[in-house]
Amino acid sequence: MRIVITGASRGIGKELYDRYRADGHEVIGTSRSGEGDLVALDVADPQAFQGLQDAVGTAGVDLLICNAGIYPDKFEEMPLGYPAQMWAEGFATNVTGVFLTVQTLWENVQDAKGKIAIISSQMASHTRAPGGSYIYRASKAAALNLGRNLAADLADDGVAVGIYHPGWVRTDMGGSDGEIDPETSASGLIKRFAVLSMDSTGCFETWDGREHPY
Repeated sequence: MRIVITGASRGIGKELYDRYRADGHEVIGTSRSGEGDLVALDVADPQAFQGLQDAVGTAGVDLLICNAGIYPDKFEEMPLGYPAQMWAEGFATNVTGVFLTVQTLWENVQDAKGKIAIISSQMASHTRAPGGSYIYRASKAAALNLGRNLAADLADDGVAVGIYHPGWVRTDMGGSDGEIDPETSASGLIKRFAVLSMDSTGCFETWDGREHPY
């Protein structure tokens, strides 16, 4: 398979990148700085996507994994936290960045009748609303909505779209109290991506295969 993964320099993205490469797939990964073999891509910068298109070229993409994301407001508190610029950065990365990634590689994925996997979070669900983390929760909910609508628009092209909660993972974003490690999350996600089909397009699932309420 030919696979593209955004946010592949650390955490879940790096584990997915390493796993797929070890299995012999052609993998193009991105990171903000483009270290090593990764393509430089700040998904919050619309001008940066030409570099992604140049790296991918015109060949088909069998699996596009939109993983790049930030959690900017983990330690923000009311009434003085959550500045407007933080909202802008959060949505530019977690929502617009996903859209621009898909838009950039739209024809590549269509040509391969490939799949699109969007990494969201259980915090996107209306069933997980204990308060706080307003920016992260709202942006991941928007990413979930985006994925559902992309699934509808791409259905006639035979492109399946899945949205996934990767688990509470022990990463820089998830923190040391996470329930699972990146290896466990990546193993589960790879299985979910493998079985994603037109029958399940638009799904919102957990890393271990459970349907997650919207």
